[in-house]
Formats: sequence, structure tokens, C-alpha cells
Amino acid sequence: MNKENGITNAELYTLKTLQTPNSGKTLAKWLLGMFLTFFILLFLPWQQNIRGKGTITAFTPGNRPQAVESAIPGRIASWKVREGQFVNVGDTILTLSEIKDKYFDPNLLLRVNEQVVAKGASIDSKKSKADALKTQILALQNALDVKYQQAQNKLKQTELKLTSDSVDFLAEKVRFKNFENQFDRNKLLYEAGNIALTKYQDIESKFQESRMKIVSSENKFLQTRAELINAQVNLSGVQAEYQDKISKAQSDLNATLAEIYEGEASLAKLRNEYANMQIRNQQYQVIAPQSGYIVRAMQAGIGETIKEGEAVVTIMPANPDIAVEMYVQAMDVPLLSKGRKVRIEFDGWPALQFSGWPSVSVGTFGGVVQVIDFVNSKGGEFRILVTPDPEDETWPEQLRFGSGTKGWVMLDNVPVWYELWRQLNGFPPSLYEEPFEMRVDKSLEKTEEEK
Repeated sequence: MNKENGITNAELYTLKTLQTPNSGKTLAKWLLGMFLTFFILLFLPWQQNIRGKGTITAFTPGNRPQAVESAIPGRIASWKVREGQFVNVGDTILTLSEIKDKYFDPNLLLRVNEQVVAKGASIDSKKSKADALKTQILALQNALDVKYQQAQNKLKQTELKLTSDSVDFLAEKVRFKNFENQFDRNKLLYEAGNIALTKYQDIESKFQESRMKIVSSENKFLQTRAELINAQVNLSGVQAEYQDKISKAQSDLNATLAEIYEGEASLAKLRNEYANMQIRNQQYQVIAPQSGYIVRAMQAGIGETIKEGEAVVTIMPANPDIAVEMYVQAMDVPLLSKGRKVRIEFDGWPALQFSGWPSVSVGTFGGVVQVIDFVNSKGGEFRILVTPDPEDETWPEQLRFGSGTKGWVMLDNVPVWYELWRQLNGFPPSLYEEPFEMRVDKSLEKTEEEK
């Protein structure tokens, strides 16, 4: 009621027509409900995750696509397969022909084998020669011993003979002295007329005979002494002569042994060449190293020349143990551990992924972290390998190697408000529970310290 004018509100008709609109109330209710819903959602659990992209590969390196290379250079003679064909291990992919003139001879193996046999026979002959030289050396050594012993005996005999001749010479000298004294006395007696001429002549004859004997004895002594010198020289000469023969035989033996060793080295080289040629003959057929599909032919046509070690085709193994190769940022690596669950979205498969609520995701598949690289790969990111989760849905059979993927490595649960706050501040995910590997390492360290 307006006291100044004395008019009540009930008396004003225009005020009666003004009312609060229903749409405004409805909007306010909706806004309030949405705010309450958002506020409640802020306290719902949200599973943190680490995002990554990658491609499909094989977990075992031997099951990944493999390039088949030619071990030798050659010219393509014929193809035995076509692209997309399945081959078993050991099947022939293509046949090569030779391009090096060294191997053009079709009987090359036979020729080399003949060289091996001839070289072996030559070595056997030289071994026989070496054995003969060894026998000759032994015979010369025995002959040296015999001849040396004979020379020693001769020397000893000469020494004894010299002693005997020296005694005879001294005796003759004494006898000559006696005859000389006797001759001088009888000469005086003869001149005095005390003895007859006949007796004097007889004594003179004996004196001359003694003179002759002493000269003969001296000559014999000097001759024996010369023989002694010759025997001594002969003793040294025998040893020198046979030592020279033995040295020459040993020199021939060493030369023969050297020829044997050189022959054995050449024989080993020939055998190696023969074995290499045998293996080379097997390399004209390029065979499949494992069972799989021929994905792509690197070479084409007939008569095309390929180099040693050049790829010919690519083989995709038949039953690879499929895996996903993902790359994550470096700051997220400490939060990863083997055994972590992963949600994967494959290119070409419709999917709806709620990263924080994996239970309501559609079209994604489960995986498990198996490998975490210790060094970074491309762009400073780290690679992880994810294999199918045996507790989850089986991965599609239509997956092809190299197809793109998106993945979410699932971590622990946090409130939604915390995840929003973390995202706005750019913080890494929280890890309330240590990874399994870190727990195992700490338990091992603790056990060692207790010991």
C-alpha cells in the first residue's frame, strides 16, 4: 500500500498482469541440476592413463616381415613363386645363374677335386722322401760312430807303436855307444899290435852294423811319429767328413719338411675352395628361410642381375605372435611397468573410448605391456611392446602389420577433479602404487642387505 497516495497494490490493475515466467524457473532448475551433476561428477573415480600411438608388429623378431637376400651375385634364371603365394620353409623362390667367369666351368668341382688329389699325392711323396732322409741321417750317424771308433783305435795303436819304436831307438843308441867304445879300444890295441887284424876287422864290422841299426831305428821311430800325427789328423777328419754329410742330409730333410708344410697349406686352401664351391652351388637356389606369404618381390623379370646380399623378396610369417609397438613420452616412462593393462584402438575398427572409464568403452581391445625400451627411439619418445590380454577379447584376425593404433596405458584411479586439475597444470599422472618391477627390485635389495 502506498501511504502517500492512499492506494493499495490490489487496486493497481497493471501489477496484477505481471507474473514470474515459467521458462525462467525451468532454466534455473536445469542450471542447478547440471551444476549439481557436474559437482557430483567431480568426485567420481577416474582412471588415469598414458596415451601413445604406434603400429602393429610381431612380438618375436623372427616373426616380423623378413627380407630374403641372395648370398651370391647372379642373374635371375627363373621365378618359382608369385606375390601373395604361401611358401613353406625350404621352398625355392627363384633360381640364379652364374655371372663370374671364374665359375663358368660346369666341371669346376671335378677340376678342383683333381687338384686336391694331386696335391695330396705330392705331399705323400715328400713325406716318403723325408722318411728316407731321416733313415740316411741315422745311418750316417752310425757310420760316424764306427769310423770314429776305428780312428781312435788306430791312434791308440800308433801311440803304442811309437812307444815301442822309441824304446828300440834308445836301446840301439846304447848298443851303438857300447860298440863305439869297444871299437875305439880295439883300434888302439890293433895299432899297438896286440890283436890280430882279423879280430879288429870283425869288431869294426859290428860297429858299422850298429851304426846302420841306429839309423834304421831312428828312421822307424820318426816314421811312427809321423803316423801318429796322421792318425790324430784322421780322427778329426772322420768327424768333420761325416758331420758334413749329416748336415747336408739334415738340410735336405728341413727343405723337404718345408715343402710338405707348404703343400699342406696349399692343400687346405684347395679343400676350402672346394667346400666353398660346393656351398656356392647350393646358393643358386634362393630358398624360403621360413613359412609365410610372399609380400613383395624386390626384383623383377628374367635375366636381371642382382648383387651379393641384395634383397629379393619379403616374406611375412604365417602365424606371427602379433603385438603393438607404441611410443610414449619420456616423462611417462617412470610410470610404466610390465604387466600394465592397455586399451587399444585399431585403425579401421569403429571405437568409442572413454579413457578414464575403460569399462564403458566400445570397439577397443585389451593388451598388456611386455617390453619397455631402455633407450629412447624417435623424437625422444620411448617404445613399448604390447601383447594381447589373455583375459580380454581376442584381437581381430584381419589386422595387418604396419596398421596404425592408438593406445591408453591404464594407471590408477583418482577423482575427476584431480585429473582436471592435473591436466590444467600439465603435471604427469600420479602413481600411488609402485610398479611391480620396482617392488621386486627393492625386495631383492632388502633381502641382500639382510644376508
